[in-house]
Amino acid sequence: MSTMHLSKLHATGNDFLVRLALDGTAVDLDGRTVAALCDRHRGIGADGLITVTPGRDGADFTMTLVNADGGLAEMSGNGIRCLAWVVAEAGLAPHEVITVDTGAGRRAVRLLRDGDAVVAAEVDMGPVTFEPGQIPVDAPSPFDLEASVDGVTYRGDAAGMGNPHLVLFVSDPAVARVTEHGPALEHDPRFPRRTNVEFVAVTGADRLLMRVWERGAGETQSCGTGACAAAAVAQRRGLVGPRVTVDVLGGALTVTLGDTVRLGGPVVHVFDVDLDSVGDRVRVRP
Repeated sequence: MSTMHLSKLHATGNDFLVRLALDGTAVDLDGRTVAALCDRHRGIGADGLITVTPGRDGADFTMTLVNADGGLAEMSGNGIRCLAWVVAEAGLAPHEVITVDTGAGRRAVRLLRDGDAVVAAEVDMGPVTFEPGQIPVDAPSPFDLEASVDGVTYRGDAAGMGNPHLVLFVSDPAVARVTEHGPALEHDPRFPRRTNVEFVAVTGADRLLMRVWERGAGETQSCGTGACAAAAVAQRRGLVGPRVTVDVLGGALTVTLGDTVRLGGPVVHVFDVDLDSVGDRVRVRP
């Protein structure tokens, strides 16, 4: 029997379970166990689980993210900001900027504090790509893609933020059929790794409204990589400038576009929990 400590946090409503595994003694969690922990009715509930292990070759930490369905994901902009809160709270981030290796490459996260408390974080997400092979999307061009579900035709662009995105422009995301059509769009056969799907509208000067269907998690309150992809696509189309506010169900994110894309927003600690783990069974300690 072993004990596992998890912290639950959210970044504009996109919530994660984060565990520190820096001494090499942490219990390995398979996809089925992660899915059980992330289940909102029978588990703790989260959009994914992040394991923090030691960094190598100059990185402070390594991030491994498993989605709520138990599948491995490359990167989460909101998740890595939650990771930053946890390592800072543990006294493991004495500097303003930490470096984290992810499945999408190395990322730098700047901590924003109110006194000693981390209240927000900004992460350099790396460059956006519109190269089909890098997204990846099986199409000669990632632009002006058309997809139809149940007689509804969508149009938008594919973009890569270390993970794949399909950014669709709709008249009003509030009434878009995200939960009905998201599953089919996620599994569009042109995306060999499936895709995240953003339903986006321009609502003002340098402001977007977005709802998102996340690959492996369903509709979520927010998606950091999705906000970056949406802002980058909108800028390429001449709809916004280099600094964009993206309103999501869980709040607002700030995206700054340049040679790389920077994502900023709040991070909130929800609670900590200790678990007893026996084989593939995990239960909350009384």
